[in-house]
Amino acid sequence: MKLFFSYLKQQKWNLILYGTMLLFFLLIPFLYDLPLYAVEYAAVLSLIPAICIFLYQFYRFKQKENTLSFILRSDHQLEKLPEAETPIEELYQDLLFSLNQEKEEVTQQAKNFEQESMDYYTMWVHQIKTPISAMHLILQENENDSNSNRELSLELFKIEQYAEMALQYMRLNSSSTDYSFEIYDLDTIMRSVIRKYAPLFIRKKIAIDYQNLNHKVITDEKWLSFVLEQIISNAIKYTKTGSIRIYMDKTKKNTLVIEDTGIGITPEDLPRIFERGYTGYNGRMDKKATGIGLYLTKQIVKNLSHRISITSKVGVGTKVFLDFSQYDLKAE
Repeated sequence: MKLFFSYLKQQKWNLILYGTMLLFFLLIPFLYDLPLYAVEYAAVLSLIPAICIFLYQFYRFKQKENTLSFILRSDHQLEKLPEAETPIEELYQDLLFSLNQEKEEVTQQAKNFEQESMDYYTMWVHQIKTPISAMHLILQENENDSNSNRELSLELFKIEQYAEMALQYMRLNSSSTDYSFEIYDLDTIMRSVIRKYAPLFIRKKIAIDYQNLNHKVITDEKWLSFVLEQIISNAIKYTKTGSIRIYMDKTKKNTLVIEDTGIGITPEDLPRIFERGYTGYNGRMDKKATGIGLYLTKQIVKNLSHRISITSKVGVGTKVFLDFSQYDLKAE
């Protein structure tokens, strides 16, 4: 019905013109003092072709509307546009093709720039790993001051993490980012992350209470490892004393819990911790905080079709919940 009224609106001047002519036609008997039936038959006969033409044009209008709707739903395939019937329609189509060509050129330029940026940062990360590795070797050879060596090794570890975070940030929304979903043993992935961060646990004298997870997940191992690394890194960073517990939640199915006894997160900061660049009270206390880690974590978890939530109490600690039950994916 909406389409019909739209067509009536388009044809309003033709309808007004035809109605005016029909009115003049019916006035003729009164002007020449003729009986009305003398023109009734002619008026009805003229109305029949007018109605047929009106219905045919509405049919053509509906066909054109269906074609345009299909093009709109099918990635704007302009080559399927209906043939222009008037010079105005030809101009509109020329304008659409011109704008579409400009759009494709701009899109291609953006893709080229994105790829060039990605290539540069990928190369930069790999190049910076070379001097980092060399510095690790030098520190291993020079064991005269073991305390200094340990401190330098930890700082190098942080540099590696920051470089990796920069690379993942670039890859996150890249059109070339690929996810490889398979069934993985969560315990294996988690233990690998813990081994990686073992020096930080030892340095800060933080105990770890680890319970065998015994759980399979459909995920991407590389991206999930990055998520777990960010969570563990934050837990260590904001825990001065105490421990970090890692276990599967007994009340929530398929949910991993990483719990620390750190400084906690204030209630006003908790709703915004996943926002890009938001550091909150803890971030203002730690001048080096960037507010990127949890933002990346949230986006990656979303792309993996998992869910993440956090509860916290100031001075008590923080719990991070990773829910793996919400995926709608199949293993390759």
